[in-house]
Amino acid sequence: MRWLRFSLVILMAPLAGCAVNSQPATYQVDTKGPYKLDTGDTLRVTVYGDPQLSTTYKVDDSGSVALPLVGPVGVRGATTQGASTRIAAALTRGYMRNPNVAVEVAEYRPFFIQGEINNSGQFPYVFGMTVRSAIATAGGFKETADRGNAIVYRRQGNDMVKAKVDLDFPVFPGDTVVILERWF
Repeated sequence: MRWLRFSLVILMAPLAGCAVNSQPATYQVDTKGPYKLDTGDTLRVTVYGDPQLSTTYKVDDSGSVALPLVGPVGVRGATTQGASTRIAAALTRGYMRNPNVAVEVAEYRPFFIQGEINNSGQFPYVFGMTVRSAIATAGGFKETADRGNAIVYRRQGNDMVKAKVDLDFPVFPGDTVVILERWF
């Protein structure tokens, strides 16, 4: 009897490594808080009393907008209110006495979608977008797509986090949405 138990343990040991977790590793993806500016956003900057400075600026790879007279002003990670404060501070350094600056997002950076959809790639972000609307923007599901879940990758600070989400999960600018293949 002892020998039988021992042989069962020996036979089952290699199978222990084959255990499969059907859920991918998930991390908490932040869905709250004010919108943070980053590379690819286009900002509409209004400097009251100076129509030459009031125009749209694109946030470059370094996370800055290049304004005439003052040069690059870092706005990565700031809200629109924080960006207006930074731009006003840059303008006060020898160019204007008390600038009144307003910043708004003219165009959000794109989101990306790949996997079992008809058109993978980069698409313009629309405020309030969900995974379901991102799929519709990309031409819908392929026949082999998992139609109940998706994986969303999102940058949070210096980390890239991922989460397995349902189709009503909010998509933010810069997100990558992956539609997995279903296994029958």
